[in-house]
Amino acid sequence: MNYKEYKKAALSGNPVLRAEYEALAPQYEVINSVIAARLEQKITQAELAERADTKQSNISRFESGSYNPSVEFLQKIAGALGKNLEIRLR
Repeated sequence: MNYKEYKKAALSGNPVLRAEYEALAPQYEVINSVIAARLEQKITQAELAERADTKQSNISRFESGSYNPSVEFLQKIAGALGKNLEIRLR
């Protein structure tokens, strides 16, 4: 069984797990957006950290999902990537 098959089975068989997974979706969406932009620009975490005036370890923790970033941190990252940060409530 590969990861996608496991994930599908786990989420379909457990409504509590599915709800928790969906609650984390916005966090992982922003993480994936930052990683994609960084890779698109072919820069390392260290290079992004230098551009954003932060430490590489902060970028690493953010990208791994173990750091809950502030809006200020996200603005610095977006600016360092030449992007705009948009936050919306729907």
